[in-house]
Amino acid sequence: MTTVLLIDDNPKYLNDALPYYGYDVHSATDGVQALKVLANKKFDIILLDVMMPNMNGWDTLKEIRKNIETRDVPVIMITAVNEDHKMVAGLKNGADDYIIKPFVLPNLLARMEAVLRRSRRSIDLPFTSDTPIQTLTSREKEVLEMAAKGANNKEIAEKLVLSEVTIKSHMNSIFKKLKVTNRTQAVLLAIQMNLIKN
Repeated sequence: MTTVLLIDDNPKYLNDALPYYGYDVHSATDGVQALKVLANKKFDIILLDVMMPNMNGWDTLKEIRKNIETRDVPVIMITAVNEDHKMVAGLKNGADDYIIKPFVLPNLLARMEAVLRRSRRSIDLPFTSDTPIQTLTSREKEVLEMAAKGANNKEIAEKLVLSEVTIKSHMNSIFKKLKVTNRTQAVLLAIQMNLIKN
């Protein structure tokens, strides 16, 4: 099971949601507490909020990267600050990716899996982008882009003025073409291969 350290002063949503997707989640409410947790336990990935009391996310990231025990752990920054220069600074300081609040859960899950794949810390992911895949139709790309934003079949059907059965058929076709078994994998793979806009 992939272990996640969630560093956020308001962790309830992700604390509750991520275990449903197979993640073992531990949380810390600020950077100071997080560094103490990291001293005693190893994690596969860290989700790090930027705005926190006592020690903010950027300072926490610097400390994580200074420590030989934690410097290689993938870190995704979670920020409400939509300022390019700050995000670039975060990436230069060693963040692997960032996501802006408010975000949809499938997008975060896809980014987590992508970062884990790049770090080679994710074991036995049930899909691969190395094998040739069939081309998605423009409609399938449209459906997948909406799924990436968190829309369910009903919402996609209403937006595209189609039946839910048709959307389900499109999703099944997407899974088959991409050789995946669920939406998160499909979204991740499509983003990695630039099949859809992220």
